[in-house]
Amino acid sequence: MKTDEVISEIEKVIRGKRAVITMTLATLLAGGHVLLEDIPGVGKTTLAVALSRALGLEYSRVQFTPDVVPGDLLGFTYYDQKSGEFIFREGSIYTNLFLADEINRTSPKTQSALLEVMEERNATVEGKTRKLPAPFFVIATENPYGSSGTQKLPESQMDRFMTCMSMGYPDHTSEVEVLRNDARSKIESVNPILSAEEIIEIQRTVNQIHTDQSVYDYIVALSEATRQDERLSLGLSPRGSIALYKVSCALAYMSERDYVTPLDINAAWMRVASHRVRISARGRSLGLTSDDVLDQIIKSVPVPKVGQ
Repeated sequence: MKTDEVISEIEKVIRGKRAVITMTLATLLAGGHVLLEDIPGVGKTTLAVALSRALGLEYSRVQFTPDVVPGDLLGFTYYDQKSGEFIFREGSIYTNLFLADEINRTSPKTQSALLEVMEERNATVEGKTRKLPAPFFVIATENPYGSSGTQKLPESQMDRFMTCMSMGYPDHTSEVEVLRNDARSKIESVNPILSAEEIIEIQRTVNQIHTDQSVYDYIVALSEATRQDERLSLGLSPRGSIALYKVSCALAYMSERDYVTPLDINAAWMRVASHRVRISARGRSLGLTSDDVLDQIIKSVPVPKVGQ
């Protein structure tokens, strides 16, 4: 399957992170965006570049700093003295794969400029709306909150990311391989496996994956459990339920199935839900984290028997 080939190409430069690569690709095929939360230097940018090459996508990167303004992303109109006309200059987001590097180092105003483009795939500048290229996919990275110069992303921004994950440190063997074969020097070895047109067609196929009624009920039951649990102060939103469903469909496609099973939902659960919920004072008093509560919820909600 071509998605397996894409993963293998990316693994030429990202060692020992197959689960992260798989979930990132699944998010793209589901039509969503990814937030990578981690310390600098673990391969977040390399993953984005390798993914763009393996998928044959146009790639753009912006290093988010306090002086980045919305016009840098969305574009702006200026008066050209030679032609005597107003000309629109496109910003960085007019691409297929946009890397927002260290997104939590820029101002809230600039962060909010991404809300429309991530949700609608449009950019409105000075009253005129322009379509973004298809497919359009955002990978944002952020350093742990509390690091120097960072500020917490608002919940409205967090909810726009379909999945959130951490690269983490490589294991011993993988880090030895990184030292022996510096990933940066091998990025050129990543070959395109898919094209933009093929990705769009796969996204259409993912949208047609069969889902049994009991699976829909299972997803909603999980979401309701997060809203009713006193150990959480913020539960999964309806947008979160939709994200869980879409990622599960993409995982089913990548497993060469035309139907969703609870196993797909379980595989997507933590990646979709962890950044959308908040631990309550009661949960903290019990010494729990939001991930602890989510893990208990996924184990407690009855699992339907569908295609397992």
